[in-house]
Amino acid sequence: MAGDRLKLKLILPYSGIPVIVAALLVMLWGRLDMFVLLWCVLIVVFGYVAAFLDFKTKKIPNTLILAMFAAWVTTVMPKLFLDTDATLDLLIDSSLGLAIGGGLFLLVYIISRKGVGGGDVKFMAATGLYLGFSGTLSAMLYGTVLAGLVGIVLLVIKKIGRKDPMPFAPFIYIGILITVFYSASL
Repeated sequence: MAGDRLKLKLILPYSGIPVIVAALLVMLWGRLDMFVLLWCVLIVVFGYVAAFLDFKTKKIPNTLILAMFAAWVTTVMPKLFLDTDATLDLLIDSSLGLAIGGGLFLLVYIISRKGVGGGDVKFMAATGLYLGFSGTLSAMLYGTVLAGLVGIVLLVIKKIGRKDPMPFAPFIYIGILITVFYSASL
């Protein structure tokens, strides 16, 4: 219980950031389907919380991942009844996003002997549901390249050592933002 209060204390001072990003997405309302807009807003908010907690505590709580899955299922169910054919295509795309996001990060987790955290694996899998196959690949690419560049700079200026951990969710979140805004502007 005290841990939950600590997490809220850490998040609340910066909670305006995802609200601003969500407001920008709403401005693109005319270009986005209502469900897509809702998923974009949800992934922006959930991603922000994951990135912030990973940066501050070096952990992404399982309750956040479960909330991401629950919100996705809750938003897909009405769409399933309203437009079954399109929703089946969406389910396939989302399942591929989950498999690619979680699968590739799990592979890196195993090969690198926990070089990527378990929370990052679960977060990327849940993110794959929202972004689908191509969006997940884009977010992973942007986030990984950015993390690599920042890591190199931090190594060169001797702020971190080769074995020092670096939170990865903030970089994934930036990749998610780039992907969401690029796809929303098309």
